[in-house]
Amino acid sequence: MSKIAFVFPGQGAQYAGMGKDFYENSSTAKAVFDQASAVTGLDIPALCFEENENLNQTKYTQIAMVATEIAILKVLEENRIKPAVTAGLSLGEYAAIVASGAMKQEDAFSVVQMRGTFMQEAVPTGGGMAAVLGLDYQVIEKVLENVEGIVSIANYNCPGQTVITGEADAIARAAEPLKQAGARRVLPLKVSGPFHSEMLTGAGEKLGEVLKDVEVYDFSIPYVANLTADYVREAKEVKPLLIKQVSSPVRFQQSIERMIGDGVDTIVEIGPGKTIAGFVKKINPTVKMINVDKWADLEKCVEELTNA
Repeated sequence: MSKIAFVFPGQGAQYAGMGKDFYENSSTAKAVFDQASAVTGLDIPALCFEENENLNQTKYTQIAMVATEIAILKVLEENRIKPAVTAGLSLGEYAAIVASGAMKQEDAFSVVQMRGTFMQEAVPTGGGMAAVLGLDYQVIEKVLENVEGIVSIANYNCPGQTVITGEADAIARAAEPLKQAGARRVLPLKVSGPFHSEMLTGAGEKLGEVLKDVEVYDFSIPYVANLTADYVREAKEVKPLLIKQVSSPVRFQQSIERMIGDGVDTIVEIGPGKTIAGFVKKINPTVKMINVDKWADLEKCVEELTNA
């Protein structure tokens, strides 16, 4: 019997047309998109399905991604595919929490809409991110300790790929010592700000105010948090973790390793793209990966897991 994890991608995987075939083929998925529109006051189907400039703006990207992920999740649930544990990459953590039963989807839509807005508004001038390729994260941590200015790890993605964040000048200063330490490349990323940096602490504090009015429930399925790379045991832990997540590193590699260590042998990536599949292949290539991005993927997934 497979031990399944549902894992949800984060910002950056979005594309025009995501979720459209689910909307057209499933009344359950359509209801999710329509509810997201009702909660946010946005035309979520148009945002997700049509070519538009808004889709790549943080305040719109986040709600579009989460609506798509939850729509696909609900169709999987309808087909009686159930995980033993859930997790998400940054923004994807919200879909993971909904999948765990700890948050209603309408509350997730409301919170994520505000999260995206706060993060976009909080972006300071002179901030950025860069991917460090070919260097262990333990070495990166030591190098950054000696770099002047605000620069830290944003994402522990997989072996050989770590993302740093902070002041653009500090990132530039870090490039040479990182290369001297063995980095193959230090590649600036085309992002709108220094996400998962202490420079976004204010956005997390604003998010905390929004979360005060949101009810968090006991889990029906455990989930692994970005901040700790460990299981969240109690409902009261969720809000503080989400507040800190905005300005803290995403321990994705460690989260995947934690779940595999507990016997997870099948990971279902739910949502746009195959980012997570690429990371998991480098973390542990023996784990079975299933992507559910298109309707055809869903049919294959259901057939594979119900016959397993």
